Amino acid sequence: MEDERIISNEAQDDNENKIEKTLRPKFFNQYIGQDDITEKLNVYIKASKQRNESLDHVLLYGPPGLGKTTLAMVIANEMEVGLKTTNGPAIEKPGDLVALLNELQPGDVLFIDEIHRLPKTVEEMLYSAMEDFFVDIVVGQGPTAHPVHFPLPPFTLIGATTRAGFLAAPFRDRFGIIERMQYYKISDLEEIVKRTADIFSVEIQQQGTHEIARRSRGTPRIANRLLKRVRDFAQVSETNEIDIKIVDKSLEMLGVDSEGLDSTDVKLLESMIELYNGGPVGINTIAANIGEESDTIAEMYEPFLLQIGFLKRTSRGRVVTEKAYQHLNIPFINKD
Repeated sequence: MEDERIISNEAQDDNENKIEKTLRPKFFNQYIGQDDITEKLNVYIKASKQRNESLDHVLLYGPPGLGKTTLAMVIANEMEVGLKTTNGPAIEKPGDLVALLNELQPGDVLFIDEIHRLPKTVEEMLYSAMEDFFVDIVVGQGPTAHPVHFPLPPFTLIGATTRAGFLAAPFRDRFGIIERMQYYKISDLEEIVKRTADIFSVEIQQQGTHEIARRSRGTPRIANRLLKRVRDFAQVSETNEIDIKIVDKSLEMLGVDSEGLDSTDVKLLESMIELYNGGPVGINTIAANIGEESDTIAEMYEPFLLQIGFLKRTSRGRVVTEKAYQHLNIPFINKD
């Protein structure tokens, strides 16, 4: 299952969430990577502060684990305002949203993770809240029910999603700033691994740093998780400094191969090759064959396999590429 994968790009438990919070940068000068986005946000924030206005609403989208939550926290810190965080599934009805909005002070940031999972009624209530800073709610029941106009202080909504296409167009259009989070470059991940090692007071050689970064699927959360597990192996082995040998040995035991794939990725690719000659094959069929939900494959596995060129999408379905065959040491037969 997804929560058992060492290279899952989702936080796995409460303890890991606590550790992640200690590793998160608080300001742009501490934030590594996503340079294009942070440079633009820095300008928008400075301009908003000069005008003494709240920042325009922000939509951040892209695969999990790339720092959307961290970036929301950085934005609030840079704006010098309060931050209220929640997630889409937690807001079940309009009353839940009103309770959240009622707690906001002028200029505050409301961060909603998984914003694509908001109920339709809540999403529609946000239209007027985002655009004109008010909501209309109905108080009472039956004959005594009557509408109440509820004004709100100016605030910034930051939404994070892995499925931007699931947002209704009128909702998406109300975000003035829309940015896609990209997979991280290896050089940026090396900086993140070094920063985390310093926080943990762990000595690590450059080769070890590079190898962890290279196998981290372009994702800071995975890089930090791999470093923590390698640190465990090094400690038990009584190794004072993490070098390339301990990294290779640790990641081999963890089942993370030279390209950052684990057994689930390999199972997905091999099932497509063995059962469907490498495709094309539909995502629902893939999901049934490997025992995963199609949404899980679309959000967690597929983006990275597409990014590294092991899968490609066609109008007829997903296809395993020659590059993936080579990595798996399976003879490739050109079907063109």
